[in-house]
Amino acid sequence: MTNLQTVKNLYKSFAAGDREGILELFAPDIQWIQNEGFPGGGRHVGAETVLDDVFAKFKTEWSAWRAEVNNWLDAGDAIIALGSYHGTHKTTGKSMTAAFAHVYYLKDGRITRFEQYTDTRMVASAM
Repeated sequence: MTNLQTVKNLYKSFAAGDREGILELFAPDIQWIQNEGFPGGGRHVGAETVLDDVFAKFKTEWSAWRAEVNNWLDAGDAIIALGSYHGTHKTTGKSMTAAFAHVYYLKDGRITRFEQYTDTRMVASAM
């Protein structure tokens, strides 16, 4: 499987809520870096930590949260996904759309690092 296909499979696993599928794609010591001001923002290390400290919040705090990729850039050991987040905050009922760039670094077919670039103000306004 190519690095691009690995990252595409990650988005499919996220959409399906496939925890085991996600863990297969993550390196055990993955570094997950999200913008401050974003839900779960900051630096997280470890596959289980990322799922429990970052992604669990999306299920509890947001309804219909999704990330749609519009463009893929393949740079070999790095894959860039360009797209937008969409979601409605459960408490406020406010919806939002925020553009993003996701940068994934891979080694031996697994994702070792993630870096997020997004408009956190759009997300915060919905919260």
